Amino acid sequence: MRIVFMGTPEFAVPSLHTLLEQGYNIVAVVTQPDRPKGRKRTLTPPPLKEAALALGLPILQPERMRNAEAVAELAAYEPDLIVTAAYGQILPKSVLELPRLGCINVHGSLLPKYRGGAPIQRSIMNGEKVTGVTIMYMAEGLDTGDMISKVEVPITDEDTSGTLFEKLSLAGAKLLAETMPKLIAGEVQAVPQAEEEATYAPNLKREDEQINWSRSARQIYDQVRGLSPMAGAFTTLNGEVFKVWACGNLGQAAAEAASSEAAGTSKAAGAGTVLKVEPQGITVQTGSGPLLVTVIQPSGKKAMPVSEWLKGTKLQPGTILGGGDGA
Repeated sequence: MRIVFMGTPEFAVPSLHTLLEQGYNIVAVVTQPDRPKGRKRTLTPPPLKEAALALGLPILQPERMRNAEAVAELAAYEPDLIVTAAYGQILPKSVLELPRLGCINVHGSLLPKYRGGAPIQRSIMNGEKVTGVTIMYMAEGLDTGDMISKVEVPITDEDTSGTLFEKLSLAGAKLLAETMPKLIAGEVQAVPQAEEEATYAPNLKREDEQINWSRSARQIYDQVRGLSPMAGAFTTLNGEVFKVWACGNLGQAAAEAASSEAAGTSKAAGAGTVLKVEPQGITVQTGSGPLLVTVIQPSGKKAMPVSEWLKGTKLQPGTILGGGDGA
């Protein structure tokens, strides 16, 4: 059986390795084109391409999978099955109809919740306690195909999008290995998605990254975790971007504020007001209590613990982060 594997980020790599370890014949890997990254805008291959190069697999990198030339190049590999994992493009009907066993996708959510390109980040940002992986048949819509198999994965308060990406990528690879024999044997019973239960997880925009201190401590805590270690949440300090990469335990921040001189000022302080500055973190007033900020990145500098930043900087209680309206 001839399989074409499609994906782009690190999330897809365990699934590719698992298929090869299980003895499946991967005839080609399709991934996104190399993109410029970093301050120097260095052309960088996607993680799946790096994995495919190390494995000696043929690689296709069409700019648009909808182009007739790209479809023809893919068709030349005569796939019996196409497996995708976070490829990043919606496949056209001409590709979906190529393989006799269809196209399946390893998606990082419990469908029909969190369809779209950022299900992992948004599940954390929305305060979910459980997520998972769904393997489904692909359709022309955005993650609308019939579901083949699922596995649940808990989200802890310590998870960031980085740790959850890893958990889900491994869970997805394991689920794929369990699903493939049944799929090939024609024994799967795919279940249509309930459209009335569908929610969406669109790709993140700049406004999703800005902290509004008028929101609750829990909401901001989840926002910071969901944006780490990729884009990062940000506020402003003295008119310059000030990123927040990590926050302390919510209960600890509240307890420390209650037992300190910050307790008296926090009730009157507006959202975004710095209540306390210590090496272990900056206590900031939110719309519902204090939040301890522990890892930051000032404009033009690297990310660092607050303790390191304070060695060369003074921050006074009463300073307001963000705009005057809490944003």
